Amino acid sequence: MKTGNHKHYKGKKYKVIGIALHSETKEKFVTYQSLHGSKKLWLRPLKMFTGKVKVDGRLVSRFKIMKK
Repeated sequence: MKTGNHKHYKGKKYKVIGIALHSETKEKFVTYQSLHGSKKLWLRPLKMFTGKVKVDGRLVSRFKIMKK
């Protein structure tokens, strides 16, 4: 999992801060921050963050790393 800026499939941009572990299950989560509006911090399971979603009948990446 690369840190840095990522673009959500709906178009908004986020900065990945790092990977966090659930204290009991050791499941990996991505910690990320919105680069718009309130700049909230978010947490999402790694598998979901790196997974695919169906848009208009086709699978696309939920998040994509942005080139510098």
